[in-house]
Amino acid sequence: MAKSVLGKTVKIKGELHADEELQLDGYFEGTIESKSKVTISADGKLTGNIKGVEIVIAGTVQGNVDARNRVAIRKGAHLVGDVRTAGIAIDDGAYFKGGIDIARGET
Repeated sequence: MAKSVLGKTVKIKGELHADEELQLDGYFEGTIESKSKVTISADGKLTGNIKGVEIVIAGTVQGNVDARNRVAIRKGAHLVGDVRTAGIAIDDGAYFKGGIDIARGET
């Protein structure tokens, strides 16, 4: 499956919709929706909401997170917002402020 990477020097405002896996290394302000995995790398920063199948956060997110299967918040990550997902993992050393809604995974 294809993977799109938004590099460290990229700054985007708006809406992003994708079928393939996404990786954010730069700055994005707005809404991200993917039918696959979305990764916010350690250098990545998102101000806005994010929706995907699996979401991995190693950088900074200020907004709500909605993942069909799983959310992983890695050591050093900073997330302020509500999370809705079927499964969640929060590493030691990660910062999270918000609510968690555990939803049933798709059958």
